Amino acid sequence: MARKRVAILISGRGSNMTALIEAAADPDFPAEIALVLSNRADAGGLARAAEAGIATAVIDHKAYGSRAEFDAAMDARLRADAIDLVCLAGFMRLLTDGFVEGWRDRMINIHPSLLPLFPGLHTHERAIEAGMRLHGCTVHFVRAQMDSGPIIGQAAVPIALDDTPDTLSKRVLTAEHQLYPLALALVASGLASVENERLVMQGDVPADLAGMLLSPHFGG
Repeated sequence: MARKRVAILISGRGSNMTALIEAAADPDFPAEIALVLSNRADAGGLARAAEAGIATAVIDHKAYGSRAEFDAAMDARLRADAIDLVCLAGFMRLLTDGFVEGWRDRMINIHPSLLPLFPGLHTHERAIEAGMRLHGCTVHFVRAQMDSGPIIGQAAVPIALDDTPDTLSKRVLTAEHQLYPLALALVASGLASVENERLVMQGDVPADLAGMLLSPHFGG
């Protein structure tokens, strides 16, 4: 089966992008990173992608008069590059409903909380302030409502009593780098799909992926 062509959308350093690139370097991985696209020319992840021999593109949102025009430009580039799947990795632009629907069930995102808890920003501060003992990250299919959509996988991270937002953030980021490639593998291989807005697994899930879907646990 041909590997799925993936575009990664970034706005900054692209640490999750790097994790996806490293995973896709394995020829057995069911996806190849075909394009890294940023809305910022100074995004640090662009140089990292170029070093890995991956095509890069910059579409500056400031050059467009509306979100719809910007999204149309991105959509045109993705389709010109025959992209199958889109991964959001620190892409700091709200997407229009039309763009999201155009890539429905073919665009995924990673969020630093155990959704539906703590959508939006400052998730680590909010988890600590709420007295949570577990925090983590979620990979989900993208929907028009921010940080919503069918969940593909989650990784749980314990919150220590002396945690600060910075210390917790570092441990969650480590979990993100493990979870995102596994979730992409599920989608790209066709094992994970969506029916009635719920994740459906086709066939048997490999043991190394099943753990991520059930109750992954990252210490630290």
